[in-house]
Amino acid sequence: MAELAEQTAKLALNDKAPAKAGKAKKGSGAPAPQIERPEFIEHRNRIFEELYQIQQDKVAKMPREPIVVTLPDGSTREGMSWETTPMDIANGISKSLAKRLVIAKVNGVLWDTLRPLEGNTNLELLDFETEEGKTVYWHSSAHVLGEACELHFGCHLCNGPPVENGFYYDISVPEEFGRAVSQTDYAPLEHLATKAIKEKQPFQRLELTKEDLLRMFGYNKYKVHLINDKVPDGTSTTVYRCGPLIDLCRGPHVPNTGNITAFAVMKNSASYFLGNPENDSLQRIYGISFPDKKMMAAHKLFLEEAAKRDHRKIGREQELFFFHEMSPGSAFFLPHGTRIYNTLMSFIREQYWQRGFEEVVSPNMFNVNLWKQSGHWDNYKDDMFDLEVEKEKFALKTMNCPGHCLMFGMRDRSYRELPIRFADFGVLHRNEASGALTGLTRVRRFQQDDAHIFCMQSQVKDEMRGALDFMSMVYGTFGFTFALKLSTRPEKFLGEIAVWDQAEQQLRESLDEFGAGWELNPGDGAFYGPKVDITIRDALGREFQCATIQLDFQLPERFHLQFRTGTADEMSGFQRPVIIHRAVLGSVERMIAILTENFAGKWPLWLSPRQVMVVPVTGVVYEYAEKVKQQLHEAGYFVDVDVSADTLNKKIRNAEIAQYNFICVVGAQEMEEGSVNVRCRDDVGTKAKGQTVPVTAFVQQMDVLKNAKSLESKLA
Repeated sequence: MAELAEQTAKLALNDKAPAKAGKAKKGSGAPAPQIERPEFIEHRNRIFEELYQIQQDKVAKMPREPIVVTLPDGSTREGMSWETTPMDIANGISKSLAKRLVIAKVNGVLWDTLRPLEGNTNLELLDFETEEGKTVYWHSSAHVLGEACELHFGCHLCNGPPVENGFYYDISVPEEFGRAVSQTDYAPLEHLATKAIKEKQPFQRLELTKEDLLRMFGYNKYKVHLINDKVPDGTSTTVYRCGPLIDLCRGPHVPNTGNITAFAVMKNSASYFLGNPENDSLQRIYGISFPDKKMMAAHKLFLEEAAKRDHRKIGREQELFFFHEMSPGSAFFLPHGTRIYNTLMSFIREQYWQRGFEEVVSPNMFNVNLWKQSGHWDNYKDDMFDLEVEKEKFALKTMNCPGHCLMFGMRDRSYRELPIRFADFGVLHRNEASGALTGLTRVRRFQQDDAHIFCMQSQVKDEMRGALDFMSMVYGTFGFTFALKLSTRPEKFLGEIAVWDQAEQQLRESLDEFGAGWELNPGDGAFYGPKVDITIRDALGREFQCATIQLDFQLPERFHLQFRTGTADEMSGFQRPVIIHRAVLGSVERMIAILTENFAGKWPLWLSPRQVMVVPVTGVVYEYAEKVKQQLHEAGYFVDVDVSADTLNKKIRNAEIAQYNFICVVGAQEMEEGSVNVRCRDDVGTKAKGQTVPVTAFVQQMDVLKNAKSLESKLA
């Protein structure tokens, strides 16, 4: 073992080589280079066969005893230990259930459907429609992709996890392949995957010692690193085999590759081993799979619609924002994009005024000693931009809470002042890896509608109720639906259990009184306090987490925050406040991305950067058109006039494409009447011929829509 460990330790993970993701040239049908079947496939298989037989012999000798299998509805089935499998139970219930079955859960632990049960069992049978079933299905599909990659590229596999919408595999392509992965590889990979699926290759589980793992994967420095890093000496873990592929994996998996009905390679990119730029450059290949071909077709249609709504595409087309290599990850908001940005912040500020929040301004840069005191330095320093100032180390702020703690602690506080609600739109910076930057959804510079509520323990319930109401009002205005989860005390936590129990009970009561329905997410709270996770759903049914409401018992301790309780006893006359971290929009940049795609660039009037286009019929009424523009501008609307040489129909069409909410056509009659002929973007009946109304009446009608924050631009 010592000799093997010494050999594997010499494998370097930073053998740098250019590995940019390739893109196929249009019209290029060049076949992919042919790679001979790698020898390591046979090497792995020899070791697997040797040890798998030993495992099977061991299982055959295990004592067979009657067991009871209890299903979620309380019904029971009889079985035999080390023989009866979850699939046997499913077949005994119905053939259709067995056909749909993806994975089982045995006494709360995910379990292969063909793996024998070892004793009395509480059994759940899960299909693709469950979150856990979907995760396992895509994990198994990643193994099929890995098999195809090894056969096609002759590559070394790194890791291949399931992700939110599918799976990927990171691979190291050998130099002899001659190039990086490109779109020309998709069809060959799908062909190999389809072949594996048709063969119905069983997923076979084998438990191996660390020494045997290193012997099996000694050819692959990435697997060796993972084994040495994740598997302690003297312990074991599992590998799974399907066809020629054997991979380091905890599992579990679907019964065989034939359970995967529809399979597609979706995209590729460059990556780094373990996400560390100091390590080798790799190639990442993404895929998706479904148990039904109709689901694959629907998914591809969804992707087509999502591509049309991509905020980066709409951002360019509507000249809202752009990015530049001179400041990666920091958006340049153009005038029209800034209108949306400012309108969102004004919307939140209106609510702050009504809900008793006090807006503050805090520094952008702090001495790192502040971040050490708050605990952020130990956990987040790699994500922070730091710099030296007069031999002292400073860092740009990644969040506002430590600064707000300094504000609270700048003088004595009384219980009469609580709750104190500090709100801050301060600029934040996070040092995201360049490969992780994605439009406005993942940036380095952003602002949040960040607020921290300092309150007494007895006030938590009311403040939570107010935060939930705030969130509901904002998301309702956008037309979003949302789901709530209460995340409770994790295994590692700070503070007293009694305080946690009281806080969690207050959150439960607040959620119950809120009345929207919620789920319990046990053990997933932050180490400093329980939290409510809010997930919104957009027009395409996609889910995003933007809002957060978290209780914090730690920062008040770290910053020695206290308030006078008003009691006569000076020794007990001070208490620690509770901090509630809350944000509704979250990152304003990210929210703009979500809203752009949700509305597909068709902004509601109150949020629109292009509200009215005035279109003069002839040059005779240009002056009147400008007068109308000025009237609408003075009423607070974003207005433009098209005095180009285009035809009337072309001007109207251009305004429709630009998504103006209203197009006001003016001619001699409108000039004489002081009116406009209005066409509403969201009212099909007015597009052929609008309705003529006085300018003052038009303003009043728009005011009604704007003040109500209506999602549709239809005049009454």
